[in-house]
Amino acid sequence: MAIRILLQTTIETQPDNWHIGRFSRLREHLASLPDTEVVARDRAAPPGQTDPVLGGLDRSDFSQLWLFAVDEGDGLNAEECAAIGRFRKAGRGLMVTRDHMDLGVSVCTLGGVGKAHYFHSKNPDPDDSRNCRDDPYTTNIDWPNYHSGANGDFQDVEVLAPAHPLFDGVRHLPAHPHEGAVGAPTDDLSARVVARGLSRATRRPFNIAVAFEAGPDGGRALAQSTFHHYCDYNLDPRDGCPSFVDEAPGDGMIRDPSALPETLRYFTNLARWLG
Repeated sequence: MAIRILLQTTIETQPDNWHIGRFSRLREHLASLPDTEVVARDRAAPPGQTDPVLGGLDRSDFSQLWLFAVDEGDGLNAEECAAIGRFRKAGRGLMVTRDHMDLGVSVCTLGGVGKAHYFHSKNPDPDDSRNCRDDPYTTNIDWPNYHSGANGDFQDVEVLAPAHPLFDGVRHLPAHPHEGAVGAPTDDLSARVVARGLSRATRRPFNIAVAFEAGPDGGRALAQSTFHHYCDYNLDPRDGCPSFVDEAPGDGMIRDPSALPETLRYFTNLARWLG
C-alpha cells in the first residue's frame, strides 16, 4: 500500500509569501521514494472558514500530514484542529513545524503536538530564562529567535542519546537566522527532545526536534523548530525567497557536497518513521 503524504501550509496561496511552491524540492524528493504519493497544497479557504481538505482530514486516505504553519495566528480553526486530532488519534503520522516569534501560532490550538511549540504571545517556553532575544541582528523579530546561521548555510545537529532513527546518517540540517522554540510537554511520556542546535549568536543550545512515539494518544508525530529546514530557499538560496526576507544568504549548502544529501536523508527518514 502506498504512503500518501499531504504537504500543507496554513495560508492561502500568496506569491510573495511562504506558499507551498517554496517547498518543491521536498515534494519532489518525497515523490521519488518507492510507494509514496504526495499532495502539496495551500489553504483553499480564507481564515475562519474551513478548508475542505483539512476539515475532513480524518476521513481522507492520507497517512501523513506535514503541516507548515506559516500564518500569523489565523491559520487553523477549531474544526480543522479537531479533524487533525482525529487523524492522529486514528494512528496516522503528523509533522508540525513553524518559525520565529508568533509565526505559526495557530498550531497552539492543536493540543498534543501543538503543546510542544512555544511562541511569544501564547504558550511561552516554561523556562523563562529562554524568553529573550537570541538573534541580535534582525531587530524586528523578537523571541523565540534562535540564530543557527544564515539561510543557505547548514548547522551541526546534536543528536541526543539514545539516537533516534530520524537522525540516522544525519548530523547537519539547513540553518536559519531565527528559529522557533519547541520542547517536550511534561505531561506526555511519549514525547522527548531528539535533536538540538547551537546558536551562533549566543552559543546557547536549543531544541530542534521533539518526537512523539505512537501510543494511546495516536500515531507518531514530530514538532520541529522551523519550516526553513524543509524550504527550497534554505536548501539552495538561488531558488529565491519572499521580498520581506532581507538577511544576506549563505552558500554552505551549495559548497559542501554532503549537506544536501544529509537533509534529503532526513526527509526520507521522517517519511519512513511517520509511516
